[in-house]
Amino acid sequence: MKNEVYSHGHHQGVVSAHAIRTAADCAAYLLPHLEPGMTLLDVGCGPGSITADLAELVAPGEVIGLARSEDVLEQAAELAALRGSENATFASGNIYDLDFDDDTFDVVHAHQVLQHLADPVGALYELRRVAKPGGIIAGRDADFHGMGWYPQLPELDEWMETYQQIARGTHAEPDAGRHLVSWALAAGFHDITPSSSNWLYATEEKRAWQGSVWSERVLHSAYAEQALARGLTDQAGLERIGQGWRDWAKAPDGWSLIPNGEILARKP
Repeated sequence: MKNEVYSHGHHQGVVSAHAIRTAADCAAYLLPHLEPGMTLLDVGCGPGSITADLAELVAPGEVIGLARSEDVLEQAAELAALRGSENATFASGNIYDLDFDDDTFDVVHAHQVLQHLADPVGALYELRRVAKPGGIIAGRDADFHGMGWYPQLPELDEWMETYQQIARGTHAEPDAGRHLVSWALAAGFHDITPSSSNWLYATEEKRAWQGSVWSERVLHSAYAEQALARGLTDQAGLERIGQGWRDWAKAPDGWSLIPNGEILARKP
């Protein structure tokens, strides 16, 4: 069993940010392929907001969400219950050694997961194993070096460099979006449909949200813990980066674009 280090951690600020995600803004490339009655595994489901959306679309098909944090799994189960998603259940699991038989699911979904893994190809092998023949493995990951922002604040350049070092220090790949096709080919897939989509933060409301999320992560999440533990910066550096995000959020012409790579890979 491989022990991965999750670069973002499970600080409440991180989990809260993930909890507003929807299938519409995170899995639009997959949605046209879903049908009622399909079985679906959502690996790295986090607080379950995307999972609950997917469960509604494939109901009455069974949906299982997997995560590592028991607290996050509890939150996901509570959300599913609140939304009446009776076909969704949640459990702890290891992406490299899934506790399911071969050929179990019509769809295996992994959103912003592969970028955090030391062996994404090995993970894709395992995701393929539990998919049915002809089933879909759907993956979407950000490409950090593909991100762009304006104004071009030096504090955000420092944020990017520090994050790259944090992620690569755990043998993860923060620019995963551009690697998805390569990883899928290495895992033995031949029927691969690539695509991409963006998250854009360019309105006052969205800038305020993005600036608040990242300034909090920089100061209080695993970003801060790992940066300090590895000597990548000091507390003053974290304060400077956090302030940079707040300054960016206040810019009336502020713009931040996050590109995401996507793949739909069919199991032979």
